[in-house]
Amino acid sequence: MTLWGGRFSQKLDGLAWALNTSLSVDQRMALQDVDGSIAWATAIHKAGILTDEEHASISLGLDSVKKEFASGQFAFVPSDEDIHTAVERRLNELIGATAGKLHTGRSRNDQVATDFRLWMLQAIPELTSAFNNLQFALVEQAEQAGETLMPGYTHLQRAQPILLAHWWLSHYWALKRDVDRLNDLTKRVSVLPLGSGALAGTPFTIDRDALAKSLGFAEVSQNSLDAVSDRDFAAEYLFVCSMSAVHLSKLAEQVVLYTTAEFGFFELSDAFSTGSSLMPQKKNPDVFELTRGKAGTLIGLLMGLMATVKGLPSTYDKDLQEDKAPVFQATDTLLSILPVKAAALRTMTINPERMRSAIDSTMMTTDLADYLVAKGVPFREAHSLAGKVVRAAGERKVRMEEMPLEMYQAIGPFEADVYQVFDPFESINKRNTVGGTSLQSVRNQIKKIKGE
Repeated sequence: MTLWGGRFSQKLDGLAWALNTSLSVDQRMALQDVDGSIAWATAIHKAGILTDEEHASISLGLDSVKKEFASGQFAFVPSDEDIHTAVERRLNELIGATAGKLHTGRSRNDQVATDFRLWMLQAIPELTSAFNNLQFALVEQAEQAGETLMPGYTHLQRAQPILLAHWWLSHYWALKRDVDRLNDLTKRVSVLPLGSGALAGTPFTIDRDALAKSLGFAEVSQNSLDAVSDRDFAAEYLFVCSMSAVHLSKLAEQVVLYTTAEFGFFELSDAFSTGSSLMPQKKNPDVFELTRGKAGTLIGLLMGLMATVKGLPSTYDKDLQEDKAPVFQATDTLLSILPVKAAALRTMTINPERMRSAIDSTMMTTDLADYLVAKGVPFREAHSLAGKVVRAAGERKVRMEEMPLEMYQAIGPFEADVYQVFDPFESINKRNTVGGTSLQSVRNQIKKIKGE
């Protein structure tokens, strides 16, 4: 059974059929398709198109179809072109010719757009929950880190000391932006296209506002041409997925670095590491490398959809059949990454001593300049004098805190209290503004996150 064909004298070529069919992808929207059909049956019943008896028959039949999908007992047949065809074919088997009235005033163009939006409205909370779980893991690590110090980096060069907790939370805030973007997207997804027909709207007196409310949509589309062709929400969804994948990749890259022997800051649990088929000593961070690699795949999915829609004329074109596969793939990819990454972080071993030993006095050179500023030296001059101290220590192959006072005083207006500058805890706790790395600032970040 096809939903079209009356004007054709030949069946679609077999190879053309295989190219045209989308069931393997859109069957994922089976429950949404049935829910949309139940709501549409009610709408056309209210419009006087279905009798009470017909409406009851269609509704009961669709309920049976939905139960078959939910239980995994629905049987597809080779003639099912897509999920819409499959549902209507099965409904016809259950209730007979009355099933043919269900599609009155409706096109697959507005039907599939509705199914897709319904699916996404249900996927966003699931994805958000997975992100939240990883965010909680980051906060847990931050709380456990306490006063643990680590070197902060710019250009992958040691820069200034920071709290490990501050580093964990930096990744929390990036993911929060991703979650915020997902939640903000919901209002643009929650626009009902059903009732737009193929492109020009429906000729029947459908109460689209009531229809939207019955399906959980916030509003109805205002232009039928735009409604059946709009895939902005899919592209935006893929952007959020891609952006979050970039953030996940950034975290993954740092974990990969910090678990190397050269850094040795972290060690992954055996449960989240792999070995080598040749080298028995290896412990590889494959979970994080795969996270990093899949970011490229997700970015590619976004670019693919953007290229698909960029040159389409108005209303629906078959190109839009390519919209769902990348969205489904991106969702599945993130839902496979997020829980594993959260568990890997929770079971990671931290090496505070190794991180502390990576902090040397040169990382407090900015504090040395600030020390001079506090004594009235202009910052640019203080910056130059602090740089000269670094050079002098390097030339004499001593640490800055080991240089005698007279050497300092030969460079600038340093006094005996200069050596206090080289306490990394002092350096950290001076940075007590909102967003800084001080103990109090980090505690305040955690309180804000927890809503305390």
